[in-house]
Amino acid sequence: MLKETLLQDIPEIKVHGRTTACRAPLTLFWTASGFECNVTGSEFWVELEVTYEVYEPWFSYTINGDWIGRQMLQKGRYWVPLFRGMSPDSVKNVHFFKDLQAMSDDGNSYIHIHAFRYDGEFCPVVDKKLKIEFIGDSITSGEGLIGAREESDWIPMFFSAVKSYTYQIAQILDAEYRVFSQSGWGVHNTWDNNTRGAIPKYYKEICSLMPGPENERLGGNHPHDFASWQPDFVVVNLGTNDAASFDQPEWVDAQTGECHKMRRNADGSYNIEDIKTFQQSVKDFLALIRECNPKVYIIWCYGMIGIPFQLYLCEAVSSYARETNDRFISYLQLPDMTRESVGSREHPGFLCHQQAAQVLAQYIAQVR
Repeated sequence: MLKETLLQDIPEIKVHGRTTACRAPLTLFWTASGFECNVTGSEFWVELEVTYEVYEPWFSYTINGDWIGRQMLQKGRYWVPLFRGMSPDSVKNVHFFKDLQAMSDDGNSYIHIHAFRYDGEFCPVVDKKLKIEFIGDSITSGEGLIGAREESDWIPMFFSAVKSYTYQIAQILDAEYRVFSQSGWGVHNTWDNNTRGAIPKYYKEICSLMPGPENERLGGNHPHDFASWQPDFVVVNLGTNDAASFDQPEWVDAQTGECHKMRRNADGSYNIEDIKTFQQSVKDFLALIRECNPKVYIIWCYGMIGIPFQLYLCEAVSSYARETNDRFISYLQLPDMTRESVGSREHPGFLCHQQAAQVLAQYIAQVR
């Protein structure tokens, strides 16, 4: 006989990812956000409520650390089975992941967790000793990790949380982690020069990049309580889209007429004034991360889709560290994508993410 219990009434459930304090229901905003539990019994279901206008959410889940399933979700409130017929006395670790990033182009794309049906008992989830926050763009969102190499559609199906370097690092280091990322965005502007798509502008709120009244109702625009979850490491993987914007047309705000363009000189070199603007944005973001996470070690990494901005990033990171006497910050180059390691949508595939995870995990282990 299956029991039915609301999530808010199960203290053993561990919540992952930035979200509000509300548990009735639990709202999942970000990539890799979700829940984890240890539960006995032979059968286990989760009650989901799913909303979206354009971009349907996907989820993955693992049982005892192994990737069991992945599913496209449709609108509505319904029950989804996660396992059936398992040995009732054994404890199963169930981890549910939101595969899709927070969608800044769809203010109604959410997964809500309401309740569980089960025939066993819940056991506590032991806290991990290491916490890591990953901040990035499409690479960190796991874009291109699913699908054939020739796929080019920008759709939720080609995003994956559990094949990314973030998940792999967490597995290698036995760490709890969170992801704060958005495809196409950068430190100063997006790949196409839109200054509204700068990740640092949204860092202090729970999920303020989601537009519209629904996000306001859910509390996504509320200040994030940094004291509630202090990471040991913040890994920033940004700069790829900032570099790309130098080769894109001027962005014009249709409502205000505001224009913005990161420029190249007549000889093809980067405009030094715009480079300095980018570098100041890097330094300002480092200062913001330090303000919000006083004791964290910050790693700025880059290189999975080329390294045209490596010199400028290194200069900005070292300049900030020198000016502030901050010894807990460094730069790390990651392995570049190759013909063998490319995934769908001309993004890094699993092999590239695996290589990056090994480099980053080894580096984190060294500086701990």
